[in-house]
Amino acid sequence: MKTQKKSIWVRLYRWRLKQITDKQFLYILSLVLGISSGLAAVLLKSMVHGIQYLVHLWAPSQSANFMYLFLPMLGIALTRFVIKYVIKNNSIIGVPGVLYSISRKKGSIDSHNMYSSMFTSALTVGFGGSVGLEGPSIVTGAAIGSNFARIFRLEYKQCVSLIGCGAAGVMAAIFNAPIAAVIFVLEVIYANFSMSSIVPLILTSSIATLSSYFFLEQDVLFHSVDMFNREYNFQDVPSFVVLGIITGLLSVYFKKMYVFMSELFSKIRAKKRLYYGGIGLGIIIFFFPSLYGEGFQEINMSFRGDNSFLFEQTLFVEYQEKFFIVCALFVAVILMKVVAASMTFGAGGVGGIFAPSLFIGAVTGLFCSYVFSYFNIRVPESIFVLLGMCGMISGVLHAPLTGIFLIADITSGYGLFVPLMLVSAIAYATVRIFEETSVYTYILAKRKELLTHDKDQSVLTLMDINKLIETDVHTVSPDATLRDLVEVIKHSKRNIFPVVGEENAFYGMIKLDDIRDMIFSPELYDTVDVRTLMYMPEYFFSPDQGMDEVVRIIQHSGHYNFPVIADGKYVGCISRARVFLEYRNVSAFFSED
Repeated sequence: MKTQKKSIWVRLYRWRLKQITDKQFLYILSLVLGISSGLAAVLLKSMVHGIQYLVHLWAPSQSANFMYLFLPMLGIALTRFVIKYVIKNNSIIGVPGVLYSISRKKGSIDSHNMYSSMFTSALTVGFGGSVGLEGPSIVTGAAIGSNFARIFRLEYKQCVSLIGCGAAGVMAAIFNAPIAAVIFVLEVIYANFSMSSIVPLILTSSIATLSSYFFLEQDVLFHSVDMFNREYNFQDVPSFVVLGIITGLLSVYFKKMYVFMSELFSKIRAKKRLYYGGIGLGIIIFFFPSLYGEGFQEINMSFRGDNSFLFEQTLFVEYQEKFFIVCALFVAVILMKVVAASMTFGAGGVGGIFAPSLFIGAVTGLFCSYVFSYFNIRVPESIFVLLGMCGMISGVLHAPLTGIFLIADITSGYGLFVPLMLVSAIAYATVRIFEETSVYTYILAKRKELLTHDKDQSVLTLMDINKLIETDVHTVSPDATLRDLVEVIKHSKRNIFPVVGEENAFYGMIKLDDIRDMIFSPELYDTVDVRTLMYMPEYFFSPDQGMDEVVRIIQHSGHYNFPVIADGKYVGCISRARVFLEYRNVSAFFSED
């Protein structure tokens, strides 16, 4: 039976190769992927809303603050339990995990990520983890695309296209923002793109949005944005500039605090991270309940100019009319959101940073409008909230176009296009003064594993030094004589000979040009030994060395062959010709349309 099924599948695969071109097939899969990713987004939203409903049903509002002390920790504990005992495999972590799969795993994403990220993130966020669903949902969509590519035996470039389509599909469905989803993938996921890769993205995003709309209609994350007057005056431009600078600086803070907290939790034993992170998160949410969950309710309140979420169920409710206390609460909520999100991740929760970025941007915009109005500088609150969100997305994700088009999409128009461009550009320029990489990319960039829009850098990232190591180079023992060396030379086509002892211990190198005159002096064969002829090379590589450094050394040194040494042991050799041949082959990937 299995053989018969396999035979049918093989015949179908061969028919597809003959009748449908790769480009046509990619378009077909992008349509199917649009439906799949749209349904995945609907399922994720439904699960989170269901869990939140049950949690609030179980936890009465009058005791909510005390429940906050352990509800998030309970959700993270359940998340860890599901990962360890149900899924029995760690999910890839958000967008950085997708980027790593593209640059280091040929686009391969384990099939369990098609559902594991959804369930674990729903538990984390449903019980109040202070993170978002966008990162895990993007993993889900990317995993669906990757596994489509694996099932249909597609090449690497087509696989990356489907990964991007899946990521765009779920993002478009969640935000009801198909254009922003396409831009996000082009800015963050793809290192190279052409018209052939843009068309599938558009197809998937539009179909995913329609699929989500079919089930949820207008039940999107942001409400009532269209009710506000989005007109602005030329006099508002200086305040927009100030907001752009503030969101840029907050983006720097976001990145540095996130990295600091990640490194802090990495030093804590894995078993204790749940307690430290869960208890710390519970205490923060106890004092600042607005940090509970994703924060989209607070964002929608900000659109209406309502800052009551700062005081609801807090100890500060009687100070709502005190300007400086209100300002202090604004600042505390803005700064502590990053800490709360980082603790959620550190404790073992699953989520994304997209929602925290939007939350901080919205609250920052509301805060700035509140301060300006106190000094009789009238600015439109709803516009400032939208621009603040745009600035934070641009700065935190290093994705200025995504910030612009996301807000333009969710406001159902482009009346704010010029202010969005201004704030986005200023925020991005500000953050780039201090940070070269985003929260998504700093780990991969640190390990030289990040694909970028720089073609040369991307080609070097895709190259693997271990695949360039040649092991057919003849070696010679350090105890050998010149006679033994001559015998080795007879059977070698190379002009270099590594001197290697027991257990592959590396002693040095011998170059044929250095001993050419001795070869024709037989009287020296038994009186000269290898140790007197060898030299320690000035340049050598290790198996974990970055390809950009390898190429730099090859160009700088002018040498043609280099030994590869790991912990003093000889591994093989790398030749200039082999490196540049591989560079040309990988570079062809970025040149094809």
